[in-house]
Amino acid sequence: MRFLFVHGTGVRRERHDKLFAVVREQLTGRFPDASVESCFWGERFGATLSAGGGSVPGLKAADTDTDTAEWGLLLVDPLCELRVLAEAGWNTDRAAEDVYAAQDPYGAQDPYRAQGPYADDPFAMPGVRPAGVRVLELLERLAEAPSAEPGDTPPDAPGDELRALLGGTGLATAFPAALEATARSTEAARAADRATDDPQARELAAALARAVTAGALAATVEDAVCTAAERDRLVELLTTRLGGDARVPGARAAAFLGRLALRVTAQPLLNARRGPLTVGATPALGDILRYQARGSDLRAFLRARITAEAGPTVLIGHSLGGIALVDLLALAAARGEPVPGAALLVTVGSQAPYLYELGALTGLAPGSVLPYGFPRWLNVYDRQDLLSYLAEPVFPGDPRVTDHELAGRQPFPASHSAYWKQPALYERIERAVNEAGIG
Repeated sequence: MRFLFVHGTGVRRERHDKLFAVVREQLTGRFPDASVESCFWGERFGATLSAGGGSVPGLKAADTDTDTAEWGLLLVDPLCELRVLAEAGWNTDRAAEDVYAAQDPYGAQDPYRAQGPYADDPFAMPGVRPAGVRVLELLERLAEAPSAEPGDTPPDAPGDELRALLGGTGLATAFPAALEATARSTEAARAADRATDDPQARELAAALARAVTAGALAATVEDAVCTAAERDRLVELLTTRLGGDARVPGARAAAFLGRLALRVTAQPLLNARRGPLTVGATPALGDILRYQARGSDLRAFLRARITAEAGPTVLIGHSLGGIALVDLLALAAARGEPVPGAALLVTVGSQAPYLYELGALTGLAPGSVLPYGFPRWLNVYDRQDLLSYLAEPVFPGDPRVTDHELAGRQPFPASHSAYWKQPALYERIERAVNEAGIG
C-alpha cells in the first residue's frame, strides 16, 4: 500500500518539505509497512510573475494621492471638514487632528449656536453677522427648493448645468437629502459662525459644497455613475452658487483634512502596498488561477505519479491538491478509464464541493453524479477553515462520499493548515483505509 500526498496552493519547496515531514511521520507511525510519498508540484506547475510584475501599477513606486484619500474620508463622514472648522475655526493646526478623532460634542442642542454669532468673542460688534452665516443662508435656500425647473433660470445658467450633472451621474435622488442634512447640521451652523471674513466664507462655501456632494455620493455609492471630474465639477457649481471658490488656495482646513486622510484611510496604504501585496499573494492566488486555466498539465503529472507503481494508493490532497485529484479521478472515470491504483481519495480543507456547486469544477458539471469508477472519498473539514466545504450534501445518497469534521480550534487562516498535526486526522484516515479493505 502506498500514500501519495498532494499539497495545496502557494506551497513551495521549503514549506513543502516541512509540511510533508509531519505528514510522513504521522502516516508511517500508523502504517509502518506502507510507502509514503509526496507529489510536489508547486515549482513546476505553480504560478510566477513571468514579466517580473510589470502588469502591476505602482510596483516600482507609489504616488501619494491626497485628493483620493481626502474623498475616501469624506465618503465615510461627509461632515468631517465642517467638523474641523466648527471646532477649530480658522486656527487649524496639527492639534486640530483631535477634532475628527473625538465624538461630536454638540448634539441636537448646541449651546454655542443658542448664544448666537460671536458668543465667545468679547470684542464682537453687536448686530454684525459673520460672513459665513450669509453663505449658510444661501445653502438653506437651495435646500428649501432643490427641485426648481430648468426653465426658471436662463439657458446655460449654472443651475441648468447642475441639474444636468445630477441627472447624468445618478445623484439627483440623493441630492435634496444631502443638501438638507448639511444645511441643518450643527457643524455647518457653528462653522458659519466662525467664518468672520470673506476669505473664510469662501473656504466655508467650498467645504459645504464638498459635504453635500460627499453626502449624495455616500447615499448612492452602488447606483451612482460619477467620475472624479464630474464630482469636482459638481463641487465647483455648488461652491459658485454659495459665493465661493471650489478650492481656496492655502485653505488650511482642507490641507489638514488631506493630511489626516493619508493617515487614517485605507487607499493610500493600498496604493503603497499594492505591488508587495500582489507579489506576496501570487503563489497562493496565482496557483488557483493558473490551475483553472491550465490544469490539464498538473492532472497529467498527478496521473503519472499515481500509476508509476502498482498496487493500491491512498491519495491525500490538501486544498487545491484535492481539487486537482477530484478533477483527475472524475474525468478519468467519466471516460471509462479509472486511474489504476487509486483506491481511496482523502481531501483535507478542500474547495472541490464548492466549485462543483458553482459550476467551476472541471471534472463535474453541476447536478451530475460522481461517475462509476470514482473511488471512495473521505472529505475532512474544519468549521473554522473558511476554505473547507462539505461534500455529502452536494452528492446526496452517494455511499462513496463521507464528510468528517475536525475541530482544530484555530482561527482562519491558521485553521487551513492546522490539520496535519492532529492525531484525529490520521485516526480517521486509518479507519477509512480499513473500511476500504486496503492493505
